[in-house]
Amino acid sequence: MNINSQAPFRAGGITAKRLDGIGEYYFSQKLREIDELNKQGKNIINLGIGSPDLPPHPDVIKVLQDESAKPNVHAYQNYKGSPVLRKAFADWYQTWYGVTLNPDTEILPLIGSKEGIMHICMTYLNEGDEVLVPNPGYPTYRSAVKLAGGVCVDYELKEENNYYPDFEALEKSDLGKVKLMWVNYPHMPTGQLPSGAMYEQLIAFAKKHSILVCHDNPYSFILNDNPVSLLAFDGAKDVVIELNSLSKSQNMAGWRVGVLCGAQERVNEVLRFKSNMDSGMFLPVQLAAAKALGLGKDWYNSVNATYRARREKVYELLDTLHCTYSKNQAGMFMWAKIPEGYKDGYSVSDDVLYNSNVFITPGGIFGSGGNGYIRVSLCGSVERFEEAIARIKKAREITPA
Repeated sequence: MNINSQAPFRAGGITAKRLDGIGEYYFSQKLREIDELNKQGKNIINLGIGSPDLPPHPDVIKVLQDESAKPNVHAYQNYKGSPVLRKAFADWYQTWYGVTLNPDTEILPLIGSKEGIMHICMTYLNEGDEVLVPNPGYPTYRSAVKLAGGVCVDYELKEENNYYPDFEALEKSDLGKVKLMWVNYPHMPTGQLPSGAMYEQLIAFAKKHSILVCHDNPYSFILNDNPVSLLAFDGAKDVVIELNSLSKSQNMAGWRVGVLCGAQERVNEVLRFKSNMDSGMFLPVQLAAAKALGLGKDWYNSVNATYRARREKVYELLDTLHCTYSKNQAGMFMWAKIPEGYKDGYSVSDDVLYNSNVFITPGGIFGSGGNGYIRVSLCGSVERFEEAIARIKKAREITPA
């Protein structure tokens, strides 16, 4: 066949329909812009992304080094993860959450919990199935639902209701097609902690309407003295899958180690999908992760001491911007209401970026419920926050807000 007789390639016309309406992840886009500004000599201070800048415990790194040097650890791994890692996750859940899990049947290690979000959606959603998605909430919930063919149904989280689901309003809506509900506490981006009463109400709601609750729980150890798992509540295993992660609590974001916990049936269902998508984590990473899960309270105290010192500086930064905020937030971010005179969080973010060379996250990327807010990451040294504050104060002296 003469190649010249073939139809011309049409750029942009070959992507799958599932990508319709799915844009590039906001931070992927914004980081490119920041790179361009840095090339212009702007030296942007990035306070937008929650990527821990502290290292894991030295003993964790030593396990990785020692195990990687062995000749017999480089093969494909068990699709359900190393028994050592599953046992470590089970012990971690028992020690810190008071939850008993069978390491052989109720725990599924993941290559990061973000992977688990996609796996869950692909496992359970058919075209047109509806999913309750928090607004504001983590954008990946929405993207994963859409990619799996599901339909997102927002449930609004409002400050006056402690950013809890409004179950009364949900009961009045048509839930006939709802199959899953994404929930995340301590909540990102607002930092709201859960209450036992809310969790009990959530489980009862899920049972009444035959909805599988997917609880994303990566922030429970950060600036929080009382880590809680939704699985600790009566009847939760009947209707709940919980995701957890070492990214934040163990400073291992780039290692990509997470876990899915739940009833044996749910684990096996998700495994049917996952086992066709990957071949398991590098064994030395799993063994190092098991070491990290065995660290004691001194580890969490040291991490939180650093974040507390940083949070004091973020309070000062937010005060400089004339934002209002609650000091009862958990996790590695501060959520704050924008000051008067601004249209939305995007306008505040752009003002600070282009006039002070500091990047903070507009709340609107987490949904329309975040339009009047901004989010500041605690992932930066005290010195970086002091420099950011100085830049913002200097810019405001030149051009008052």
